[in-house]
Amino acid sequence: MSQKPFSNADVPDNKPADPYKQANKSEPELTEKVQDLVTFVENCKFGMMTTRIESSGLLTSRCMAMAAMEGGGVDLLFHTNTESGKTDDLNNDPKINVAFLNSSGEWASVSGEASIITDRETVRKYYTPTLKAWLGDLEDGKHDGGPEDPRIGVIKVKAVTATYAIASSTVLGRGIEVAKGAITGSAAKVNKLREINEQELQQCE
Repeated sequence: MSQKPFSNADVPDNKPADPYKQANKSEPELTEKVQDLVTFVENCKFGMMTTRIESSGLLTSRCMAMAAMEGGGVDLLFHTNTESGKTDDLNNDPKINVAFLNSSGEWASVSGEASIITDRETVRKYYTPTLKAWLGDLEDGKHDGGPEDPRIGVIKVKAVTATYAIASSTVLGRGIEVAKGAITGSAAKVNKLREINEQELQQCE
C-alpha cells in the first residue's frame, strides 16, 4: 500500500512548493540532455556507488573509479573484486545508484540495475594493470591481480533513470543570482536541472 506524499506545508495553490526546481528545470532535446550527462560523468571519473547491505537492509556507499561507459554513455562499468561486500549486496538486490559530484557543486545521480560480469573476454577488454595494487598477488599462481585472476569482475550499471544539475552560468553569475534571491525572495536560477526517464534512456540503446 503506497503512502501519501510527505508534506509539512500548506502552500497557496498559485505558488510552487519547490520554487528552486521550477526556476532551474531545463528540458532541452534528448540528445543534449544525454550528452551533457555523459560529459559530466566522464569528467568526474569517480562516483559513489550505493547498494543495499544483504544482512541488514541498510544502504551503504563506496567510492568507485569508472572503468568505461556503454549504451551511448549512460550505462556505467566499474571494476570489482568479486569477493567483496558489494558483490554480495548486488547478488541479493541488483538495484543500485551511482552519484557524482564536482567541486563546483554540480552533480548527477544515476539509478538502475547492476549485473556482475565475470567472463574473461569482458574482463580482459577493460583490464588495467593498476588493479594489481588493489587485489594484490596471493602468490599461488592464480590470484595474481592479472587479467586471468578470477577475483576480477566488472559491475555493469544499466541506467533506468538519471537526474543531474550543471551550472547555467559562471561562478560570478551564480553568486549574483544567489544574492538577488536572498534579497528579493525569488528562487536563484543557477543550474540546469534535468531528469531523464526510463523511456528516454531506452532510446539511447
